[in-house]
Amino acid sequence: MTAKKANSGGGKIHLKWVRSAICAPVKQKLVVKGLGFTRLNQVIERPDTAAIRGMVAKVPHLVEIVQ
Repeated sequence: MTAKKANSGGGKIHLKWVRSAICAPVKQKLVVKGLGFTRLNQVIERPDTAAIRGMVAKVPHLVEIVQ
């Protein structure tokens, strides 16, 4: 069997928090916090992994990918 190779030196992804999570469900608030956001309109850099992409997919209305 072949082992999956981890994207160790892979690219980075820039994320921006664009909408408040005040009226969002608790699980979505926890996703935003788990991504590392602390304030609105903040841009952060995270590794481009499947886990981060999955978290962003859970809150596409709150977070956007910045190029």
